[in-house]
Amino acid sequence: MKILIVFNREPHDNTDVTWNGLRLAAQLLKEGSEVRIFLMNDSVDMARDVCTPPEHYDQDLSQMLKDLIAREIPVKVCGTCMARCGIYKNHPYFDGAQEATMPELAKWVIDSDKALTF
Repeated sequence: MKILIVFNREPHDNTDVTWNGLRLAAQLLKEGSEVRIFLMNDSVDMARDVCTPPEHYDQDLSQMLKDLIAREIPVKVCGTCMARCGIYKNHPYFDGAQEATMPELAKWVIDSDKALTF
């Protein structure tokens, strides 16, 4: 089963929403699903090396994303959002996170059995 997970929120927003989405991605992969991740809006910061967890936050979401990339989960990041969104506007995305466009997201949505948003 092909599952697309779209993240929208600032990674460290004092909730566990993004952390739980990343945990779900790892579990779905473990269960044998084909998982793809698309980051847009403020979630694009998660794919930037400059993004580190605040002192009070016990999870490094960027490292979790890198770990998923190492497990061959494709991660695409909205290119338009690079300059428009996040605390770290215009900072580059780290290796393995591919800059993408809305047409690429549309293709992933059409090609997925399920699409989830966080």
